[in-house]
Amino acid sequence: MPASGAQSPRVDKGRQPARKTAFSANPGLSPFQIQTVSLFVRAAEAFSLPRSAGQVYGLLFSTPQPLNLDEMTTLLHASRGGTWEGLDWLRQMGAVEKVFLPGVRKDHYRPEVNLRKLAGGILRLRFEPHLQNGHEHLKALEASVEADSPDSEFQRTRLGKIETWHRHLNDLLPLIKEVAAE
Repeated sequence: MPASGAQSPRVDKGRQPARKTAFSANPGLSPFQIQTVSLFVRAAEAFSLPRSAGQVYGLLFSTPQPLNLDEMTTLLHASRGGTWEGLDWLRQMGAVEKVFLPGVRKDHYRPEVNLRKLAGGILRLRFEPHLQNGHEHLKALEASVEADSPDSEFQRTRLGKIETWHRHLNDLLPLIKEVAAE
């Protein structure tokens, strides 16, 4: 207890308070669109994706018609570069698809709404590269074990644990991708 006798505020580390919105919304957006964009911004942050990816996906998800980059930029009150960055991430993940509109030159996009395809894209972009580079990191870690150190046995044990985790994740990733693709 603090010296003043007042109790310390209770902190719930597992939950964050609900925020009204996670971005500065254009007044032209509906309350549903604002809340959807806010939801996907938080989801993007949870997956360590750019905030703009959440904004763009949330906008596309909550809008009935496909949108082009200029429309997204205007509706989100965002910079063209930031909006493009988010859109580019989403394209690489397969989370948006380009839509052909007859007589219109600008590319328009709509969201991919199949959860398995979205999960597969996140796995492909966020996890696979780390696992592919894992062998090099493991070799460097193994080379760093100090043979003459009193901690060498401890270090070898921990190295073995990491190697086991890496092997299991490599074995598990194709199965997860297969389930995500179904």
